[in-house]
Amino acid sequence: MGKLYICGTPIGNLEDASIRLLRILRRVDLIACEDTRHTLRLLNRYHIKKPLLSYHEHSKPEKEDHIIRLLEGGKNIALVSDAGMPAISDPGERLVKKAIEAGIDLEVVPGPSASVSALALSGMDTDAFVFEGFLPARSSPRRAKLEALKEESRTIILYEAPHRLSACLEDIKAIFGEERRIAVVRELTKIHEEVKRGSVAELCAFYSLNPPRGEISLIIAGKPAAAEAKSLPAIAREVEELLQKGMDKKEAFKLKAREYGIKKSTLYKYFLEIKE
Repeated sequence: MGKLYICGTPIGNLEDASIRLLRILRRVDLIACEDTRHTLRLLNRYHIKKPLLSYHEHSKPEKEDHIIRLLEGGKNIALVSDAGMPAISDPGERLVKKAIEAGIDLEVVPGPSASVSALALSGMDTDAFVFEGFLPARSSPRRAKLEALKEESRTIILYEAPHRLSACLEDIKAIFGEERRIAVVRELTKIHEEVKRGSVAELCAFYSLNPPRGEISLIIAGKPAAAEAKSLPAIAREVEELLQKGMDKKEAFKLKAREYGIKKSTLYKYFLEIKE
């Protein structure tokens, strides 16, 4: 009986390949991968020559059964994705389940992960978070999924395709509110790595003018706990105190509007009225 190695691979920078990963790739009999051309770049970088077997989301169950038979026949196989950890938002999940059912020995070779790397860069709360992978491509089911996440108090991690980012952000703005904090993390570990942080409204405006490219992770702040209810006059006094301490007017209104769950425009309009 062979062993199935679940191998995390670099998400961009090939220097992130671990010593253990390279040792395992050199030792196995073959490598099951999403795109043989993509995996070849990693193998060529480290002068590794191994047979490659294409296995991806469109592979039929017969391909998985073939891999299981190879494992049962004593072959050691490395399962890799194009980037990051296999079986996480990845068809490798099906193969892992079949291997467990067949009594195959499994071993994980940890590696880079776009989701936790993006979370670490985002500046959002990391004490508790949920990973939801890719949202549905079509607007109606995507909005339904977002509605289900609307009350989530933990930080939310999503993946999104670049050509759908603007539409996705517009749906988030409509359902979560324009002041919800969000980070768009793009092209992690690559030359054009980029992190944009701000309110949903701010990032909607930015990406409507700057269509993105590459792999994208979205980190959305969880719904804040309900703050103690306060009247507009009381909130306006707190704004005044922040201004007297030297805080920028725009930032002061944004901070208090977010803290008390009210629209910044409502607070600003009231503030102007009492100053007249």
